[in-house]
Amino acid sequence: MTRLIASMWTTVDGFVAGLDDSMDWLRADADLMEYETDLVENAGGLLLGRITHSDFAAYWPAVAAGEIDADEGTRRYARRLDQLDKFTASRSGEIADWPGTQQVEHVTAARIQHIKDHADGDVITYGSLSLIAALNELSLIDEFHLIVNPTLLCRGKPLFDEDQRRTEMDLLECRPFSAGAVLLRYAATSTTN
Repeated sequence: MTRLIASMWTTVDGFVAGLDDSMDWLRADADLMEYETDLVENAGGLLLGRITHSDFAAYWPAVAAGEIDADEGTRRYARRLDQLDKFTASRSGEIADWPGTQQVEHVTAARIQHIKDHADGDVITYGSLSLIAALNELSLIDEFHLIVNPTLLCRGKPLFDEDQRRTEMDLLECRPFSAGAVLLRYAATSTTN
């Protein structure tokens, strides 16, 4: 069964970026990159918000083409992103040019289920706080992959705000990476008010 997986890099205190969108606290390493590559190797699609899609489209195709210096693992990840079907949540229709991209004008349970039903593997969503909030509100996220970095940011952009619904989860995996980040992989089990 195709899963919708929300993969987020976060601080210990639950922030995904600083107030100025800074992410200089990330602790990436080779084994974390291997996890990310394995995640997209088993995926059939990316579901991104308009801004995250634009950021990805401006960077990853250039890495895949060798226009940006990167190690072979990172280049392999970039090439796989290029191959995936991409779905971008955008009411305006202003979507960055990246082959294989389709607009999702309205995030509804029926539209997301259609994407999952036609994907050749899991559907991954990165970043895109408003998209993840909408998906969580509709109880559409099957798994949360939280990569917790050993940093207390103390203020910034939280993964979820106080208006989100409570979501119960079961721990599937806890995996430390050599640079100090930890993957917490959860299955969403129920959502309540």
